[in-house]
Amino acid sequence: MAPPLPTLLVIPTGVGCTVGGYAGDALPAARLLAAASGCLITHPNVMNAASLYWSDRRIHYVEGWSLDRFAAGEIALRPVPSQRVGLLLDAGIEPELALRHRQVAEACRASLGLPLGPVLVTDAPLGVRLSSGPSGASWGTLDRPDALLRGGERLRAAGATAVAVVARFPDDPGSESLAAYRHGSGVDGLAGAEAVISHLLSRHLGVPCAHAPALAPLPPDPALDSRAAAEELGYTFLPCVLVGLSRAPDLLPEPASRGGCFHGADLGAVVAPAGALGGAAVLACAERGVPLIAVTGNACVLEVGAAALGLTVLTAAGYGEAAGLVLALREGIDPVSLGRPLPGLV
Repeated sequence: MAPPLPTLLVIPTGVGCTVGGYAGDALPAARLLAAASGCLITHPNVMNAASLYWSDRRIHYVEGWSLDRFAAGEIALRPVPSQRVGLLLDAGIEPELALRHRQVAEACRASLGLPLGPVLVTDAPLGVRLSSGPSGASWGTLDRPDALLRGGERLRAAGATAVAVVARFPDDPGSESLAAYRHGSGVDGLAGAEAVISHLLSRHLGVPCAHAPALAPLPPDPALDSRAAAEELGYTFLPCVLVGLSRAPDLLPEPASRGGCFHGADLGAVVAPAGALGGAAVLACAERGVPLIAVTGNACVLEVGAAALGLTVLTAAGYGEAAGLVLALREGIDPVSLGRPLPGLV
């Protein structure tokens, strides 16, 4: 087998992707791409499946803001055996719901052996507010971002090397958008605000961070779409976040020692939805000539494609075909040679 080909998998959050628009429904694609590449770098939106998770040493869990900086060559990733994950709970979470989240941490420590702690509470409620943009993508704001940042600083000072955040999100069980999402259409209304929280904290602390929302459980729905089912399994979304962060790589400013680190310049391929190619990570890779695989079968509410951006891409109908293209690149096979008719040399 050829050496690993470090590959970046990007599926933007909160834009209604057919694959990856739900809690962890892109995990099968990530597992296949990890097998094809031998080294997959991706973000929590791809890996987080609420109470479900998949641990694979070939998959590196990197929060979105840090992923962008890595692709731009500004930080390096250093794999580590484990991180000590500190848990930050929003002061706005009700006592019973906060207890449920504390018990998740205790369970992960007792049953999975994860190094966790401390558990701290923000000094003020974070005040999460949800909204959406003109495209239909979800978004959000915080009333007290200062409380979030102070809480993260306290965890880092107490010895945490990664930070998991649980913020109280607004409940809206009767909304039409939530019903549509649970039935397999529409956009994840929480995802945009989650990205705001994790981006802000990662940028401020420089350590691996990820977020899980705190919500009241919903009543059972017999028409539930299978992609939404992972979110209905328990009282929290926290288990996958703790598992993912426990093996997240360290974030080192460039230039970093090349020994044992991944660098943006090492990337051999990037895989993204064909209509969502305008993100910072994808554009940074394209600027350096990293082969870009655009998955046409992963539709979303965005329409930012190769033609609009003037990008040259390899197209794949789905993630199975994308994995084949990654494997071809890894083996030194020109993907163009796999198609017919074969264009002549110029």
